[in-house]
Amino acid sequence: MARNFTLTLRCPERAGIVHAVTEFLVDRGCDIVEHQQFDDNVRGQLFLRTSFACSASERGTDELRSEFDSVAREFAMDFQLWDERRPRILVMVSKTAHCLNDLLFRWRAGNLDGELVGVVSNHEDLRPMAEAAGLDFVHVPVTEASKAAAEARLLELVEEYGADLVVLARYMQVLSDDLCAKLEGRVINIHHSFLPGFKGAKPYHQAYDRGVKYVGATAHYVTPDLDEGPIIEQEVLRVDHSFDPRALATVGRDAEALALSRAVRWHCQHRVLLYGRSTVVFR
Repeated sequence: MARNFTLTLRCPERAGIVHAVTEFLVDRGCDIVEHQQFDDNVRGQLFLRTSFACSASERGTDELRSEFDSVAREFAMDFQLWDERRPRILVMVSKTAHCLNDLLFRWRAGNLDGELVGVVSNHEDLRPMAEAAGLDFVHVPVTEASKAAAEARLLELVEEYGADLVVLARYMQVLSDDLCAKLEGRVINIHHSFLPGFKGAKPYHQAYDRGVKYVGATAHYVTPDLDEGPIIEQEVLRVDHSFDPRALATVGRDAEALALSRAVRWHCQHRVLLYGRSTVVFR
């Protein structure tokens, strides 16, 4: 029986990086299953993702990670090494159901590559949907006065459920800067890509008034800069003058569900490498 691992890394461009990685794996009897790399000549950086298999009787994750440290130091690598365990996902929602429903469908179909472990909401509306899927539903009300306590409870839930990733599936609350910092790189959000063009209430009505020709959505990591975190995926769909605000919202919901599910899946497959305010996504 073989065990599967995934190595991702970023380092300054120089000769010998790929050779060092492949030599390290070959010397340990590992079989490379998938390899992708990107040489960013503008930033002078190399990004790499390699999936490989090793005999179950060979080294474990911690041992491989420790042994790879010497290679990483030589090339000034920022690297991560994961085993085949599926990341645990805690989903946060408010009242809108389409993104949660899509994630539940893909999870139960085995296409999400992550394990949903619970649903948290500031409203009770989506409790039946979560519990019908066999998931715990935790109601954490949020008011201006209780926001700090609610965020403290969220951190407790992340710990309790062992969540590797938090997904804001149309969770209509802004996370504090402190919470964003504590969960850096571990929270994915979805919003309509009219931002910042159509801010505030009723963005689809604003879009209709302007006669937009495309409707889209953006999935991104959450940072203290509201809706401006590193982008993972965007989905765009063509529309025309015949789409009223209701039709635009319907198309927008489709785009949101598609962009969010792809972003979650790619994150769970360790295909997203963060670098500053941007990402490299090995699809």
